[in-house]
This record gives sequence, structure tokens and C-alpha cells, in this order.
Amino acid sequence: MKEQQPIPFIDLGAQYETVEQPLEAAVLSVLRSQQFILGPTVKNFESACEAYCNVPFAMGVSSGTDALLIALMALGIGPGDEVIVPDFSFFATVGSVVRVGATPVFVDIDPATFNMDPAAVSAAITSATKAVIPVHLFGQCADMTSIVAIARKHGIFVIEDAAQAIGASCEAGNAGAIGDIGCFSFFPTKNLGGIGDGGLVTCQDPNLYNRLIQLRNHGSSPKYNHVLVGGNFRLDAIQAAALSVKLNYLDSWTKARREHASYYSASLQGIDGIELPTEVAGNKHVYHQYVIKVPGRRDELRKRLSDAGIGTEIYYPKPLHKQPCFQNAPDDHCPQAQHASESVLALPIFPELTKEQLDRICNAISELF
Repeated sequence: MKEQQPIPFIDLGAQYETVEQPLEAAVLSVLRSQQFILGPTVKNFESACEAYCNVPFAMGVSSGTDALLIALMALGIGPGDEVIVPDFSFFATVGSVVRVGATPVFVDIDPATFNMDPAAVSAAITSATKAVIPVHLFGQCADMTSIVAIARKHGIFVIEDAAQAIGASCEAGNAGAIGDIGCFSFFPTKNLGGIGDGGLVTCQDPNLYNRLIQLRNHGSSPKYNHVLVGGNFRLDAIQAAALSVKLNYLDSWTKARREHASYYSASLQGIDGIELPTEVAGNKHVYHQYVIKVPGRRDELRKRLSDAGIGTEIYYPKPLHKQPCFQNAPDDHCPQAQHASESVLALPIFPELTKEQLDRICNAISELF
């Protein structure tokens, strides 16, 4: 019998084969231009993102983390301010809050979607609350209709952490086009991934956009006249060139991810002991990750799949409030985040997966249960 090849959790090489020629041509064009910092390549990419995300303003930045950081800086958030964040997310969501000197307030998640629970947001607001950061986790928009309504009622800012959700949408609009500022990541493994670090900030207010532009380049306007204390948050032209090429493929890649997710859900439906992802009616989930919950048997399943040569990942193994740097945070008010961290398992979902590979994965899961 022919030995089966391993199925990686993600296969960037398979994607590269589909874009190799235009990608290398775009990078070579930047090398020949010798315009590596900002310039027309970055501007053209920003314009393409404005059209894709349906926003009037988009600004390329150095990473998804820096997108969050500059958003907080632009809104004047700092010491004495509280920012509400979900307890179940990547560390950058809360780390950026702490870096500007503000206080993170952790709230629980909706167990069906993994996204911030609007009721928990409402209960967490105090006179010191300045902003809320809903995360569109795994590629599905949070309940933005409810969260924005709560924020507007209390006069607080909404910063969308859309790092995993470019192309996602909900009844309130497109990811990154609903709150005051949207933040995206182009880390290489994202649905739209660069050839290094990169990110994007979106907004709809021209005055806020101008402030973001200044902050991106050390707060200068014009050159050597620093009206603000900003940073070096610029997107490299080489990254913009690569991302411009890949943006042309994003819709087809998203279509493939959604088809894989449907195949998983149809194949795994009805298996006792596994909870499948929920796609909310009216949402377009872009499935940056396909995450199941396996209460009590997650690690057993992961080992079984590993033994079968199938890669998986755990996003995230502990709630944010349990990170060592937040050891003084309350430990009992986010039970759904705790349950998720103990039971989630992400399956391969990259666009180039074949039906044979999907069947192998589903069969390996079925055999255990």
C-alpha cells in the first residue's frame, strides 16, 4: 500500500505555487524601483483595500499588532482609561491596550461563535471605559449590531480587531467598516498573508485618517515637523506589492475555505462529543480557522490525528486573563472562555486542501468517536 503523505495544518508552499510568477514579478518591480518605503506601490494597495473593504480610508501599517496600537493612540486612549476586550483571543488584542497605558477589562464570549458576548460588554462598562475591541475571531464577525449600539449609548469607541476576518461580513456591514477603526493583519498565515509582517487600518472619518497618517510616520507633518509622538508603523512596499497580487485571489481562496468548512460540517455532523462551528444567519464567515470543540477528549483527538500525520492547532490554550503578565486579574468571571481554551481544536482549512485529504481527516475523527 502506498504510504500516505502527511497533511499539514497549513501549506504555504501550495499557495505559493498558484501565485509564483505574478508574485515574483511584483517583488522584482519594487526592487528595480528602489522605492521601498511607502510610495505608489503602498498607495495603490491601500486604494485596492478601500474598495475591497468598502471603506473610504485604508492605511497600510507594519503589522496587525501595530494596527491595534496605532488605533488606540489615534483615539487618545491611555493611562486611566479602560478598554473592554474578549478573554479569548490572540495576545495582541490585549497587549496593545497595556502598551498605551490603559487598563484591559476582560469579558466572556458567546460559546457558539467564540466572539465577545454583548451582554458581558454592557455589564463591564464603567465611567472609565473609553473603548471596546470586538474580535472577529476565526473569520466570523462579532455581533456588531449589538456591540455598536451599546458603545454609542455610552459614548465609547469601537475598534474592530479584524486580523482574522478580511472579507467577512455581517448584517451591520463588512469587517473593518463598522466601528470607528478596523485593524487587519497580513501575517503570512492569514487568509490574505504577506511575505513577512504587515497590517492595515481602516476608518471612515477624514480627520481620524489624517491623524493616523501622522502617527504612522513619527507624528510628522510636514517632514521634520512632529505635531504628535507617533512611531514607525509603515508598511514596506515589497509587502504591499505581494499583497496586491494576492488580493486578486482572495475571493477564490475564501470560496474554497467556505466549501471546505461545509464539507467538514456535513461529514462530522451528528458525532457525539464534537461541537461544530456555528455560522450566524446573515454572516459571511471566511474561516480563517475551522475550530471544533471536543470537551474532555481534545488532547486525545489531537494525538490521534498527529499519529495519522494530520496537523492541528490549539487557538488558544489559555484565556488572556490567565497569562502570567495578568496574574492579578479576576479568575472566575469568564467561564465560556475557560471552557473554550480547554476544548478547542483547529483543523486544516487552507484553500488547497483536496477532497481526499478532507476525507482522511474526517475519517480519522470518526474512527475515534
